[in-house]
Amino acid sequence: MLLPLSLGLALSLGIQWVLWAVAVLLQTEKFYDLAGSGTFVLLAHVSLRWVGRRYMRQQIQTGLITLWGIRLGSFLFLRILRDGHDRRFNGVRDSPGTFLIYWTVQGVWIFITLLPSLILNLETRNKPLGVLDYFGWALWTIGFLTQTIADQQKWNFKSDPDNTGKFIQSGLWAYSRHPNYLGEILQWSGLFLSAASVLSGFQYISIISPLFVWFLLSYVSGIPILEKQAMKRWGSDPGFQSYIKQTPVLWPFAF
Repeated sequence: MLLPLSLGLALSLGIQWVLWAVAVLLQTEKFYDLAGSGTFVLLAHVSLRWVGRRYMRQQIQTGLITLWGIRLGSFLFLRILRDGHDRRFNGVRDSPGTFLIYWTVQGVWIFITLLPSLILNLETRNKPLGVLDYFGWALWTIGFLTQTIADQQKWNFKSDPDNTGKFIQSGLWAYSRHPNYLGEILQWSGLFLSAASVLSGFQYISIISPLFVWFLLSYVSGIPILEKQAMKRWGSDPGFQSYIKQTPVLWPFAF
């Protein structure tokens, strides 16, 4: 299994590096997130075909990843077309070397996040569907709905001219300052649980997937950046100060 996993990592990185070259030539980051989501879907389907066995658990898992990738990828692509740019890449898109780091990190992120599902799709053993599978897929569904609803609520909020310069604090955003990230964490946690139905031995190292997603969003590229930007923009606003005091950063009802 190590060989196909290594090939999966190589494919993930190879796709990002090719697209990095295109992005450098065009000096754009507009298809960065779309490329990431597309690579997720591609690797899931490729790994499902490498072994040639398609058990129900594998097909459902791959289908959920596909649904997630199409939904999130298209949403992020439409968002950047609307906004015109991604602030994460300010000062980066014009530096090929730094830009390459971003694309490389995305390739590694894709592989680590997909690891439980890759192992599942490459596993020749099968077990009847059980409680762990159904619980995992239920958790994924909750996460998918949470992320989808939160994204749409924020899209609608920002599309209203009356909300220009304001921060969202309604809908799911009244219970978490980052409900979209909460949904992301729940989805990959659910997919790990389903895959765990057939994991054994060293394969349990794939628990790094949901832990990595949680750590990355909570301490590296997600919440810290957005919280810093929000404080810079609205830090002196009494309404914002009240919002951050009353609303948990990520987990609802957790203070």
